[in-house]
Amino acid sequence: MVQKRGQSLQSRGQLELHRLAHYAFFVGISLALLVGIFHRVFDNLLGPEASRVYVTTFVLLGTLVGLFNLSAKETTPFLTAAVALMLAGIVNLNLVYGIGDILRPSLSNIVVFVVPGAIIVGMKAIWRLASD
Repeated sequence: MVQKRGQSLQSRGQLELHRLAHYAFFVGISLALLVGIFHRVFDNLLGPEASRVYVTTFVLLGTLVGLFNLSAKETTPFLTAAVALMLAGIVNLNLVYGIGDILRPSLSNIVVFVVPGAIIVGMKAIWRLASD
């Protein structure tokens, strides 16, 4: 009975951290898109330090996602998607007529959000491989 309570409390704690990471993911993606779409408005409102605020926010949220969100079976799809996003981030989307000015900052923000999580998940995967 004591073990079940301890396991229940531990699984509840893990569930809460997992839920926190899901919220961090949705907030991070939403903010990345919002800031990308309205980047000129936010830059005018926040001034010259705007990009530091964005990058710091995205790195912190991406770190939360990487630390608490992924199980072992989600590692490979996450890392594959992260690499795809990082490769897409190097394309000069400003050349796309009409929406290029929105696509480029949005994708750059998403890449900044995903990279810390990819680093953490990659390190976890290496640790698991080395432990086996």
